[in-house]
Amino acid sequence: HVQLVESGGGPVQAGGSLRLSCASSGYTYSIYCMGWFRQAPGKEREGVAAISTRGGSTLYADSVWGRFTISRDNAKNMLYLQMDSLKPDDTAVYYCAAGRTTCASSLSVTDFPYWGQGTQVTVS
Repeated sequence: HVQLVESGGGPVQAGGSLRLSCASSGYTYSIYCMGWFRQAPGKEREGVAAISTRGGSTLYADSVWGRFTISRDNAKNMLYLQMDSLKPDDTAVYYCAAGRTTCASSLSVTDFPYWGQGTQVTVS
């Protein structure tokens, strides 16, 4: 079974930076496409970024392009999201997710069946 655990969230001032991490276990991480999603209170969960199995291809939501960077370290079963120039609109619970079929071609929630518990990011 797939286990995903996010960390690195917290409060930050607008314009600041955070680096989120996602530790994975219980599956062959290197064959999974990975993604970061977020959900603000009262809002639908939305895709932030996705990365292919070897990290060669990435996909970003327009709202974070140029500010966020997704990366992975398959040797450590780790996924990262570097967030720079944070805005109050970035406030949300951030989730890492795993899928098998779409890799860096999709930011759809339905294409990522495995999810972590989320980590809160609050930008003020």
